[in-house]
Amino acid sequence: MSQAVDPEDGLPVPQRYWSAIAIWLAIAMAVLDSSVANIALPTIAREFRVEAHEAIWIVNAYQLAIVTALLPLASLGEIVGYRRVYLAGLALFTTASLFCALSSTLLELTLARMLQGFGAAGIMSINAALVRFTYPQHLLGRAIGFNALVVSLASAVGPSIAAAILAVAHWPWLFAINAPLGLVTFALAAYALPRTARIARRFDLGGAVLNALAFGFVIGGVDLLTRAGRPLLGCVAIAAGIASGTLLAFKGRAEPSPLLPVDLMRIPVFALSVASSICSFSAQMLAFISLPFLFDGVLHRTPVETGLLMTPWPIMVGILGPIAGGLSDRFPAAILGGIGLVLFAVGLGALAMLTPEASFVDVAWRMALCGCGFGFFQAPNNRTMMLSAPRSRAGAAGGMLATARLTGQTGGATAVAVFFALSPTGGAATSLTVAAGLALLGACLSLGRLLPAAPAA
Repeated sequence: MSQAVDPEDGLPVPQRYWSAIAIWLAIAMAVLDSSVANIALPTIAREFRVEAHEAIWIVNAYQLAIVTALLPLASLGEIVGYRRVYLAGLALFTTASLFCALSSTLLELTLARMLQGFGAAGIMSINAALVRFTYPQHLLGRAIGFNALVVSLASAVGPSIAAAILAVAHWPWLFAINAPLGLVTFALAAYALPRTARIARRFDLGGAVLNALAFGFVIGGVDLLTRAGRPLLGCVAIAAGIASGTLLAFKGRAEPSPLLPVDLMRIPVFALSVASSICSFSAQMLAFISLPFLFDGVLHRTPVETGLLMTPWPIMVGILGPIAGGLSDRFPAAILGGIGLVLFAVGLGALAMLTPEASFVDVAWRMALCGCGFGFFQAPNNRTMMLSAPRSRAGAAGGMLATARLTGQTGGATAVAVFFALSPTGGAATSLTVAAGLALLGACLSLGRLLPAAPAA
């Protein structure tokens, strides 16, 4: 039976460890499903006899559902309890995974993926808040470091797991495998997750609609602008999304606990942490998408060699994340994050200068340096975001943490598409150079938390 929790002390042992396992199993499944479907897209497109651009909606539907639901579900968690939203999200994710496996048409699979995305949003939006209430404050940095490790490893191994499953089974098993794992995780979460205090207020349905319109129009507009070849309609959609977001922000200024946490954005250290997070994840996505093209077109590596060359980055993130998280319990996150993003920028700049004669070692140390820098930044920054918000707004802070990550990744992916459209041969180098600049900007924002107006957490 789960216990009520003192925010300062976290859960008692061993409940703390069972809660952490449940939290990390669920977030690993949600993150894995962001990438495993990519590998199966050609197979699914052939089976359903659809074009590639139609099959892409299997991925888009999942991502769009997550982005539009993160902040509303984080807000709902503050009202009904983080535990309830997490369990409901996990149950929906597991059920929708079965629907995905049983789908016989592209429409059925796309709708099932959208439901799966809403379930994943329930997991992701509450993830950081539950970590905060599971661990005592003096261990929070280390816990967030392990959380970052789980997310990074899940992102890194997703394509490999998908390839291994497809080598021995049909594509529906990519989703069916979530069912037994989801049931085990649900039972563990129901037993161990903390029960937290709730805020007595009504759910902001109007704000949720504006939030969905803002993200939906912007993401749809970007797709129209960069891939569908309809720039005018894309610009109109983006403008509508920006207008919806502006209305949502103005609406929240008069509310004590708004759905879009403008109250938290008034806290300088929180706002700077969000901004530096967006910069870092934009830089990460710029690199992740452009590097395979660099390795293929410039270094002339095979797909297998490309996969090996991508490996040092997530490995170093996994190693440095928990270490940096532990250090952030003792040293200012502003300094740790600034150092990390400077290292990240140096690694990205070095990658941009690779020549066709570069050896495996030449690439590997650059990739490892990027992973060290990114890993050294992420956990301290996430810890600061969570602790700079009042305990009653932990859900909003966690939702904003996930939103910043997805916003940065979406922006980075869009920028790559633009750079490659402008210069197919030089798009990779341009993307990496811009990524290095964004990492340096993030470092400046991180160090800005040392200023008197924004004391470091």
